[in-house]
Amino acid sequence: MFAIVICSVGLNVNSTAVIIGAMLISPLMGPIIGVGVGVGIFDTQLIRKGARNLLVAVVISVFSSALYFWITPLSEAQSELLARTTPTLWDVLIALFGGLAGIVAATRKEKTNVIPGVAIATALMPPLCTTGYGLATGQWAYFLGALYLFFINAVFISVSAFLLVRLLRFPRATFVDQVQERRVRWIVWTVVVITVIPSIWLAYTLVERTLFQRRAELFVTQEFDFPETRVVEKRIDPRQEQRSIEVFLLGEPLEDELIERIQSHMARYGLNNAHLVVNQGRTSAQQIDVNALRSGILEELYKQNQQALLSKDARISELEGQLQRVKATELPVKDILDELRAQHPKVRDFTLNRNVLYHVDNGTPDTALVAIARFKGKVRQEEMDRMKAWLKARTRMDSVIVLVQ
Repeated sequence: MFAIVICSVGLNVNSTAVIIGAMLISPLMGPIIGVGVGVGIFDTQLIRKGARNLLVAVVISVFSSALYFWITPLSEAQSELLARTTPTLWDVLIALFGGLAGIVAATRKEKTNVIPGVAIATALMPPLCTTGYGLATGQWAYFLGALYLFFINAVFISVSAFLLVRLLRFPRATFVDQVQERRVRWIVWTVVVITVIPSIWLAYTLVERTLFQRRAELFVTQEFDFPETRVVEKRIDPRQEQRSIEVFLLGEPLEDELIERIQSHMARYGLNNAHLVVNQGRTSAQQIDVNALRSGILEELYKQNQQALLSKDARISELEGQLQRVKATELPVKDILDELRAQHPKVRDFTLNRNVLYHVDNGTPDTALVAIARFKGKVRQEEMDRMKAWLKARTRMDSVIVLVQ
């Protein structure tokens, strides 16, 4: 009860974190695995108990979520809710391998994080909440789609438990002859096949629609690229029986010959069976969805601003890198002068620079450190040599030239 209310709220406000929390406290996994284990070890009492608990939980969950969605002021279907209305073959795989992971974890003595992971992956509670939403709003496509998704999850989690129990040769609760064993096996695989077939068809339909959507987007982007004409809105209908691409243009109207040529290019994009509708001029202006147009303009401005910001960020990073390199090559002249005066008190003025030194013999350039010093009075050569050796060690440069004024 608590989990279903939490999950319903999460679906209603489109909060993934809340939905995950509801999955973790959901009590549905235990009865489903219990049914699978009961079938695997031929324990009719366990099967009845698991099925009864599961049925009670499902009924309470569906009617609780229906009650919530009936009284909530937020009636719009969010993306998290819509994701539970079109189950496919991939949901079968998730349920099967999630169930296998769950039953393996249940057979181990040590506590692991597998069970919470299985609860999140298989997502038993959200489909029931979506079923309640469809019941409360009278949207039977949502009701049936979500109920089928829950049925997929329940069946394949239970089947995975059944398979693993048989594989690990759990001791049977009652003696069963071969005829009854074959009958149970036949029932299990019949349920599996009946469950899988619609999901395969739905997966095929989903892939086909996704490919059509992608090809249609590419077609519109490449074929309607004109300097004086702009696509302000496009409507793509990927349904098999009425596939169509409708574009709304503003700017210089396209000639009929050009539109026919564009239409003839549809086969290149795998859009042979699609119908192209081009709205331009006054007709286009009348049918354009103003909100969609505003959203499109804002989206384009956002993308342009993002590109400008990325370009500026790259330029700033480049300048910062150059500044760091310059700072790395700067000489701490003031510090060097203070240290030099401590060793050579006669130094009055001091200049230090890196310069390019060209060798006349071979013309090769080299970097040399040039120090110009002015002393109070005369300075001996050995003191100059000491200063030069110290500068080499202090600046870590091999080529040092000391000039005395």
